[in-house]
Amino acid sequence: MPRRPYRQKRRAESAEETRQRLVRATFDLHGERGIAATTMKDIAERADVSVGTVYHHFSTYSEAIKACGAYALGRAPIPDETALDGARSREERIVLLAAAFFDLYEKLGAFDWVRRDSHVDPLLAAVVEEEENARQTLAALALGSRKNARTRHVAAMCDVGVFTAFARAGLSAKQAAALVAEMINAWLAATGPPEPQP
Repeated sequence: MPRRPYRQKRRAESAEETRQRLVRATFDLHGERGIAATTMKDIAERADVSVGTVYHHFSTYSEAIKACGAYALGRAPIPDETALDGARSREERIVLLAAAFFDLYEKLGAFDWVRRDSHVDPLLAAVVEEEENARQTLAALALGSRKNARTRHVAAMCDVGVFTAFARAGLSAKQAAALVAEMINAWLAATGPPEPQP
């Protein structure tokens, strides 16, 4: 009888290890082919388990997406105002803004797919909206302004589409962020002072 709790503990550990393997497989597949093109069978094959094992851990694909999202955002949370900590000027805040979002996109790997496939699951649409709101809010904070056309333009320059284009051109996330920050700061210098905050 004393062995029973040990066996139950080992079984629970083994189940958790399998679940984590499934989540990592889902994360990798989403980065490679997108959310809409990934199936439960694909996840099983990548994790080297049966399809039944996938369904044992996630009764629906939506549950697998949710677990994958929690894993992804645990690795790279959406930036908040602390991303701008330490900046002493608008120029430095812009550098930190671009770096924070490009670092997020690099770590997540699939954010471009998340946006494209946001119709697949309401959770994806919510993450896309949260990221966009955070980017616009931080752009306004970086400029010391309220949200307006100018802050939207700055936020757009820090978008995952810009990151992806520079990655395809061979730039690292760090290089791309530095270049984008330089372009934004040059544009801001050329267009005059920001609107005062009300």
